[in-house]
Amino acid sequence: MIPEIELKPAVEIKKFQEKRLQEMLTYISEHSVFYKKLFQKHNIEISEINTIEDLKKIPCTTKDDLQRYNDDFLCVEKSQIVDYVTTSGTLGEPVTFALTDKDLDRLAYNEAISFNCAGIEKGDILQLMTTMDRRFMAGLAYFLGARKLGAGIVRVGAGIPELQWDSILKFKPSYLIVVPSFLLKLVEYANENDIALKSSSIKGAICIGEPVRNEDFSLNTLGEKITDLWSINLLSTYASTEMGTAFTECKHQIGGHHHPELIIVEILDEDGNAVKNGKVGELTITTLGVEGMPLLRFKTGDMLRAHNEPCKCGRQTIRLGPITGRKKQMIKYKGTTLYPPAMENVLNHFNQIETFIIELSHNAIGTDEILIKVASPLPTTTLLQNIKDHFRAKLRVTPNIEFHDKTDIQRLQFPKLSRKPILVIDKRKP
Repeated sequence: MIPEIELKPAVEIKKFQEKRLQEMLTYISEHSVFYKKLFQKHNIEISEINTIEDLKKIPCTTKDDLQRYNDDFLCVEKSQIVDYVTTSGTLGEPVTFALTDKDLDRLAYNEAISFNCAGIEKGDILQLMTTMDRRFMAGLAYFLGARKLGAGIVRVGAGIPELQWDSILKFKPSYLIVVPSFLLKLVEYANENDIALKSSSIKGAICIGEPVRNEDFSLNTLGEKITDLWSINLLSTYASTEMGTAFTECKHQIGGHHHPELIIVEILDEDGNAVKNGKVGELTITTLGVEGMPLLRFKTGDMLRAHNEPCKCGRQTIRLGPITGRKKQMIKYKGTTLYPPAMENVLNHFNQIETFIIELSHNAIGTDEILIKVASPLPTTTLLQNIKDHFRAKLRVTPNIEFHDKTDIQRLQFPKLSRKPILVIDKRKP
């Protein structure tokens, strides 16, 4: 089921995308209030944007633009909208996205080819361990994609290990769609209730919301911890509401595959220029085929590497590596640049840590401070020192670390209206 364009040489993929880009530019110049104003303000003639490289002539769109001018991005009459979703608001106010019937078809196509890329086929059964309500796009996308692929889906929702195992044993799904750290709770419940992991129907997990790989694509601490306890295949997927597109690993597990029929990808430096191959930059995207709220050169805020070598699966498209971190969550701490995922990887090393949250703030002189609150059934000074030593060994810095009650940390992780756990609280002022 690999789309034909994804098997073409890079030169042909580029030509294909440039044709689709022309169609997209024509569409938004006619229907988007925001982009009409942008083109007028900067004297941009879309007839002069003919190649991917020409995109640099157009200013990038930011999350701030989406928050301030949300309605101006809408390109259709409201009577054509069939679904409204909102972003999670992890790094600011949530943004509303309006989808037409055509957009839902695009979303279904995206997830169907993404699931198939991961090895899921017609006849497989997926267990969905994330919400479909609360205006959440991801759960809807997974459902639509499974339906289009011809796979079954069990919509259990988040949490409750007992209910998850009841569904696994009853319906025998082959894959889970899950936040990977929750797999550890499933293992714990299985061990406590004499459920044989080896004889379960589960072949693999589509991992959302948390990284399970290092930048060299080896399993990180969380990924190793899961697979040491449960011999299942972990497959990474990366997506966002703004993109309406997923980058999912194939069986070779060397990055999430790009779908060139759905999205144009740029990896940019601080000055808005393309980074050199293999360098970390900010993922910037242009959506293709979106009818309701298309985006041009949208800066996602996610820092990562792109990999351009063809994959053994036959796809010639670029692959995106694990997220290094969110641009806004970059930390300058005692001469070292850090992102929260690196700290999460250190904390996941310790089985004695039940849960944690990372708080970022500014001190009296305006520099970054880190406070990590951890919960443990055995909060000893020895454990605290071991955690600090591990930070020093892995990241060359030692943040402030405190023991806190598990309930208090969980209260911070799940604020009102939250759709997924929050592991980082950023109190720094811009």
